[in-house]
Amino acid sequence: MPKTKVALTLDASLLERVDELVARRKFRNRSQAIEAALADKLQRVARTRLARESAKLNANEEKRVAEEGLVDALDGWPEY
Repeated sequence: MPKTKVALTLDASLLERVDELVARRKFRNRSQAIEAALADKLQRVARTRLARESAKLNANEEKRVAEEGLVDALDGWPEY
């Protein structure tokens, strides 16, 4: 995937922690460390949104609709 160069302003202590990880060879460089951290955070945000949206669902209503659809589907299946 193509990469785009960006400039970031980071807290000095945060950058020190990133540099420690690079020094311990957990990442090849700062860019890789920051990219991995950002990707991880974005995945967590997406999962959090899914959980929030799922919490809005009424489990009983969803079950009723699903079962209603199954009854209709079973009526249309051929006999074997």
